[in-house]
Amino acid sequence: MERQSHNRRGLLIILSSPSGAGKSFHSKILRKWDPSIQFSVSATTRPPRVGEEDGVDYHFVEKQEFKDMVAEGEMLEHAEVFTNLYGSPKAPVKTAMGAGEDTLFDIDWQGGQQIRNSSLGNDVVSIFLLPPSMKVLEERLRSRGQDSDEVIEGRMAKSLDEVSHWAEYDYVLVNDDPDECAESLKAILTAERARRERQISLNDFVRELQTEYEDQV
Repeated sequence: MERQSHNRRGLLIILSSPSGAGKSFHSKILRKWDPSIQFSVSATTRPPRVGEEDGVDYHFVEKQEFKDMVAEGEMLEHAEVFTNLYGSPKAPVKTAMGAGEDTLFDIDWQGGQQIRNSSLGNDVVSIFLLPPSMKVLEERLRSRGQDSDEVIEGRMAKSLDEVSHWAEYDYVLVNDDPDECAESLKAILTAERARRERQISLNDFVRELQTEYEDQV
């Protein structure tokens, strides 16, 4: 007796953190650990920048098309940033779920809240990464050598606001040891994938076990 090749629904993995707390790093670690994890490609109304590719970096759409997608319920979450619209299309996520593949969202707490409240919210796993301290967070931002003192101060203020939403997440990890944090992330996903309600073939499998036993007695 063989089980289906994909016997569970895919997860919607929301990974959030303040800037500099390790979100991008751990997103790459998770996708290296399991290459089947898809990264959600956002749609945006802003024009492409040099080197950006449609469908890879973003889905570039006209503003009216974006608004139509929102009105028709085709966006899991959306927001306006500096007059441009950004959002996560629902269709590719549903396709991945049906194939038993997970989708990773690199979004903030507001976007995560919208997805948790969406029609796919039952399969959301939300994880928030905390820095070991605000001092360490600031040191990480400064070590990049990309921003002025004024920009870093703004990022730190925004980080404090983001940290205040930690209790809205299913799991919260302190990213003081990157290796340990990565192992914790893998353990969380392994457990969430095994939840009974996500095992779509279990009912049929158990019935087959019962039938197999009855045929033998």
